[in-house]
Amino acid sequence: MDEFDIETLAEPALSDPVLVEGLPGVGHVGKLVAEHLLEELDGEPVRRVYSEHFPPQVDIDEGRATLASAELHAVEADGQDLLVLTGDHQAQDAAGHYRLTDRFLDIAEEFGVERVFALGGVPTGELIDEYDVIGAATADESIENLEDAGVEFREGEPAGGIVGVSGLLLGLAERRDLPAACLMGETSGYLVDPKSARAVLEILEDIVGFEVSFDSLEERADEMEEVVQKIQQMEGGQAATDDDLRYIG
Repeated sequence: MDEFDIETLAEPALSDPVLVEGLPGVGHVGKLVAEHLLEELDGEPVRRVYSEHFPPQVDIDEGRATLASAELHAVEADGQDLLVLTGDHQAQDAAGHYRLTDRFLDIAEEFGVERVFALGGVPTGELIDEYDVIGAATADESIENLEDAGVEFREGEPAGGIVGVSGLLLGLAERRDLPAACLMGETSGYLVDPKSARAVLEILEDIVGFEVSFDSLEERADEMEEVVQKIQQMEGGQAATDDDLRYIG
């Protein structure tokens, strides 16, 4: 296999699509949002990207093996076309992150994408009840629009910047004069976090202009609440401390 093998699955005509990235990361926040959009809205896979930069493995679904990859789906959301990027893996090396992100942006430009939204989570190190969404963007106008939608821009956050595809989508998109922003939901960082995903999705709805049901995310949130309660019971019925939870992930 070459460094990249891009499989064409469909060639829909999209109108001013928005790229939405949700790959694995802290709390799986972005991935949860992307999966939810694909579950709730009409769409079709348009590109499948294989690369030697992905982990050397196959994914198994009910015994069926498929080579590690990422997919882009065309989604229609209340008249707004989306190009949703998701998958189960990120690159294993720094060069791979750069090169894969460049390929994703190449595909986005082929479909006429005019805006990019990367989605992810910001770890708080503790269980929380209210979920703020932290932002980063490549243009002052985007920052103003996101602030109006309730996104917070905090000095020094996220600490250490934004790594992986989510961060590079902003940096490399800016070099292509393509407006890009990252929406990051606060999350403990210990558990898969559907509540944080909902907070991010609500902002995305407002900014892009569509609506989607939250029922399945709420069900997943209830399931995670049960997990937290079980953890607390294991710790003698007391609220779990940060140190108690560090083995989860």
